[in-house]
Amino acid sequence: MNLPPKVTPRAFERLAEIGAADEGKALRIAVEGGGCSGFQYDIALDEPAEDDFVLEGSGQKVVVDSVSLPFLADAVIDFTEELIGARFTIENPNATAACGCGTSFSM
Repeated sequence: MNLPPKVTPRAFERLAEIGAADEGKALRIAVEGGGCSGFQYDIALDEPAEDDFVLEGSGQKVVVDSVSLPFLADAVIDFTEELIGARFTIENPNATAACGCGTSFSM
């Protein structure tokens, strides 16, 4: 059984800080072919679509399209702040290898 992805409270808090919901936007997580390992994440603020899987918390939304959802089964969407910058991250247990860029992976 595939479990849906999870979103950390820290990720929802960051979306609230930048006012995503106030602008009618959600954090869209998509998986596309390409990147240096075969697949890559596309992370952007976008308007939710009718067929999106929606994760909600703190008045914010994270959405995943139906094609990307199986690739993100049981993944964890988080937000990190490091010396090199701040970004949304995805810890994906389905990925068998990942690239140093953090957005490319293989299955």
